Amino acid sequence: QVLLQESGPGLVRPSQTLSVTCTISNDSIASAVNYYWSWIRQAPGKGLEWIGWTMGRGATDFTPFLKSRASISRDTAKNQFTLRLTSAAPEDTAVYYCARAHNTDFTAYEYWGQGTQVTVSS
Repeated sequence: QVLLQESGPGLVRPSQTLSVTCTISNDSIASAVNYYWSWIRQAPGKGLEWIGWTMGRGATDFTPFLKSRASISRDTAKNQFTLRLTSAAPEDTAVYYCARAHNTDFTAYEYWGQGTQVTVSS
């Protein structure tokens, strides 16, 4: 089965770039081109919030709320994809999840990582 594992810095200072990486096991981001490799987050006391995805050979899309600050990059050699949010603020504090959805339904996530807590604080 596909396994996803998030890793992140734990603590980010305000105004700096928040970066979290998802490592994929038992699948290949390079060859599995019919999937949305996605980032979702959950802030304390809030529901799940979709951030964005990468699919195909590197196409990306993001929620309009974060589009100006977000990017997703792929490292096919390491079988990873990384989310970066610039200008981090306390409201970015959340558990960050990576997940996979088939391109027939980008809201139906087949696999999730366990999530990684990122706190934005001075």
